[in-house]
Amino acid sequence: MPTAIAVTSADLVLPPTDPQTPPAAVLPDPGIRPLDASLADVQLLLDRYGHLIVVCPGHVPPATARRLHSVRSLLESDRIAIVRTALPPLGAAVLVRQLRQLSACDFSPGVLASAARLLAHYVYAGAVLGSVARLDHVPVGLTSHVKGWLPGAQFAVLAGPAPQLVRLGSGGSEELAGPEFTTDLVLARGQLQTEWPTTALAPRWRVRAVQEATLPESSPGWWGTGKLVEFAAYLPDLPVLYQLVASVRRETCHWCRMELIGDRCGFCGAPLAGAAPAEPAASATG
Repeated sequence: MPTAIAVTSADLVLPPTDPQTPPAAVLPDPGIRPLDASLADVQLLLDRYGHLIVVCPGHVPPATARRLHSVRSLLESDRIAIVRTALPPLGAAVLVRQLRQLSACDFSPGVLASAARLLAHYVYAGAVLGSVARLDHVPVGLTSHVKGWLPGAQFAVLAGPAPQLVRLGSGGSEELAGPEFTTDLVLARGQLQTEWPTTALAPRWRVRAVQEATLPESSPGWWGTGKLVEFAAYLPDLPVLYQLVASVRRETCHWCRMELIGDRCGFCGAPLAGAAPAEPAASATG
């Protein structure tokens, strides 16, 4: 039975890449769903699937994160993993789809939950912006900040796996650092009119295929402007994803006894026994 994957909003659910990709459960916003109903929703998922992994992006309202922790606490369940990620909205949706794909494989719930941090390092998430004046999630230099107010200015910004900002049409030679492996590209159009992701970025990154998606509702707030085209390059093939996760050594959490990969348990958050304390990954935290 596949582990259930849940999300905090419907715009984190991209169309499946193949008929075998399981759906994701959408947990309603706490503002429209009382606590007892949320408890019933999650208990139903646990009864049906056994374990539940909830992907909770860092940009969700604090009330949403509090509700998830309250539900897990009240149910007194060690079968619920709350996976946090710092990826921007479209990148987070790509991560969710990859977890959905892998949930149909033979990975244990613990390995699947802790794999989110690993997979996030292979998602190249960015956007073309008409202004960076209100961009808070990626470092912006003073010069770029000032130029972000100029009419017609456009910037290519990479949020992960490493932040980078390039002004388009400035005559400079700097380019966005791309993946060194075969990827597909998904893009979501906001109010900015540009074909740069398909005409310039995709060929430079040797993208295999380009798909379009609906812009997540939270994207303008995350990027600081509605004049954007958001994009994310990712590993599209399930066999490659499977081999990536399967190649990592598995450990057993000393606290909750769940299986894990990496240095932190995806369910209880405990670090690997004997591992030196480390800062959470910039692109995702378990």
